[in-house]
This record gives sequence, structure tokens and C-alpha cells, in this order.
Amino acid sequence: MQLASRVKQVTPSLTLAITAKAKEMKNQGIDVCSFSSGEPDFDTPQHIKKAASLALDQGKTKYGPVAGEPQLREAIACKLNNDNKSNYSSDNVIVTNGGKHSLSNLMLALIDKGDEVIIPAPYWLSYPEMVKLAEGTPVIVETTAQSDYKITPEQLLEAITPQTKLFILNSPSNPTGTVYQPEEIKALAQIIVEHDLLVVSDEIYEGILYDGVEHISIASLGGEIFERTIISNGFAKSYSMTGWRIGYLAGPKELIKATSTIQSHSTSNVCTFAQYGAIAALESPESPPCLQTMLDAFTQRRRVILERIRAIPQLSCPTPMGAFYVFIDISKTGLNSLEFCDNLLAKQQVAAIPGRAFGADDCIRLSYATDLASIEEGMDRIERFINTL
Repeated sequence: MQLASRVKQVTPSLTLAITAKAKEMKNQGIDVCSFSSGEPDFDTPQHIKKAASLALDQGKTKYGPVAGEPQLREAIACKLNNDNKSNYSSDNVIVTNGGKHSLSNLMLALIDKGDEVIIPAPYWLSYPEMVKLAEGTPVIVETTAQSDYKITPEQLLEAITPQTKLFILNSPSNPTGTVYQPEEIKALAQIIVEHDLLVVSDEIYEGILYDGVEHISIASLGGEIFERTIISNGFAKSYSMTGWRIGYLAGPKELIKATSTIQSHSTSNVCTFAQYGAIAALESPESPPCLQTMLDAFTQRRRVILERIRAIPQLSCPTPMGAFYVFIDISKTGLNSLEFCDNLLAKQQVAAIPGRAFGADDCIRLSYATDLASIEEGMDRIERFINTL
């Protein structure tokens, strides 16, 4: 069978592959400590599930508008305006099958063959692949732990060419947990405006922040940058709704209309009754206490895992200020990330994600979206593994 050439340009998701392998081992009765999945271990809050259940009882089981239920689009616009200091109407919003789908729609609607997309590394592993599928060219800009894995204005400026169309900003970041400060975002916004670029701001982890750090949406920094900003977000991480597959894209109406046209020929509308759960997530007074409970747990887990990492001389990592990941430098072990993770899983039954998937082969990513007992046991095993090297 002759497959399309675009398939050969794309690599399978290492995170999903390793997570699946760990689950298979667990199903075989093997005691696996998994730090691989970017999925909160909490159940979806009860009031959100009740809202979806009520929608089912009310017969909300038919096709809906391609761009999303009007009430949900309006609720998302209100959230963006109130929380993120933007200026959107429901016509600026499309509801998608998860945050990943929103970005995929965006690339197909925006990127032509030869267009360049600037992506700071370490990056979420799907960004370059989505650009390739849209026949664009990913331009990877390497960052370092010394800069907390943030792209500098000088680096952004140097990466811009006449073919540059889009810059991807992810704050809080997967895989590093880094969060850009207001002055840093302002400096990047100035360059974007001066060079008439577009920016997609992936804000899926905006609700998971530590030590009083605040999330600043680049769209809030003035009319010129607002016109050039597309926001990608969703309900998976902050609301522990990973399996619900509800994300959204917000941006200029012309772009949203284009992504709606694409979606009409691919997935059509998002699961109708699930959208009513998302409405409850945004509008119910029960949501903030639930989110705080999860954040309190993540905060404690972050403290514990950082203490354990820093007690191992061969490991180091910056303090993540958002999300629920630690991005650990393993270069002192003498192994690359794939060797480290393969051997760790085989010898100590610990699942971690190789940094190679994120553009940094001397690092690994651990997710602390798991219980404290698993974190302690997993770190014990990692320490034993390193001591045998």
C-alpha cells in the first residue's frame, strides 16, 4: 500500500506510546510506577458530571452546531473577557474535540506550504508534527535551563525570516512547567507586532500555577497584539476532564469561520451533552473550590518530587511554576533520554517520557499528576536505578 508522503514526515507520539506500554504492563500484573501521563488523577468534579447527565436526560443527544453549543461559546467568551482581559464575542470562539484538535484546526486553516512556524524548545511534542502535516516548516529555537527554558526576545528576533507566519507560545509550559512573566510576554508581543506575525497562545495549563504566580494572556496586552493572537485552551487539565475531549480556539472571526469549515468536514460538532458539562465547569460556583483542592494537591506533590530530585546528585531541574511536570536534566548519567527511559522501565518498572520527544535529548519529563505514595516509590526506584549506573 502506498501511503501519503505526509505520514512519513510525522513521528508517533512517544508520550502516548510509553503511557500505553506502562498500562499494558500493569494489566499483566506488573507493579509499574508511572510518571508518563499528563492526566490529573482526580475524578471530574461531580457537578460537572451531573450537568452532562442532566443534558442526557433532557435529550441533548443529537447533532449540534459545528462550532459548538451557543451557550458554551458564550460562556467561553465571557471567561476570556473576565479572566484573561480580552475582548471576544461568541463569534470569536469555536469548540473543538480537545485542545489538540483546536491547534490542528488552526494549522490547517492558517499554514501554507513554505510558511515557517517558530517553536521554542523544549516544546509540546505535537507542535512540530502539526506544522508538518499542514506542509509548513517548524523552526525550532533552543532554550536552556539557565533561562528557565524561555525564549528570549533576541532569539525570537533572530529566528524571524520573510517566511515566518506564526509563533507558538505555551505558558505555563508542557514539558517544563515554565511560566513567562508579564515583562517577558510584553517584550515578545512587541516583536510580534513590529514584524506583523501571528501568535498562538496555548493556555491549557493556565489554572495550575504556584507560589502566587499569575497567568498573563498575551492577547490582553493591547489592541495590536490582540488582533494577532489566537488562544488555544480546553477543559482537560484544570478541570480533570481529559476524556471529555472539549477544547476551544479563540481568535479573529475570519479564522474561526475557516476552522469551523474545516471541522464541518472532519469531526463536525463536539459531543453535545458533554458540552453542557463544560458549561457547568465555567459557570458553576462549585468549580473554584474543586480546582483549589486539586491545586493544593499538586502543590504538595511538586514540593515532594523536587526534594527527591535534588537529593540525587546526577539530576537537576528548574522549579516549575505551572502545570504538573518536572523536566529533569539527566546528562550526568551518561545516557540519552531514550536509553534512560527504556532501561528505567525495564529494570525498575518506572515509566517516564524521554526528552527527545520534546526536543531535548539530555532530559526526561516526569508528571506528578499522581498520588504521593506513587511519587515516593517511583523516586526510590529512580534513585536505585541511577545508583547502578
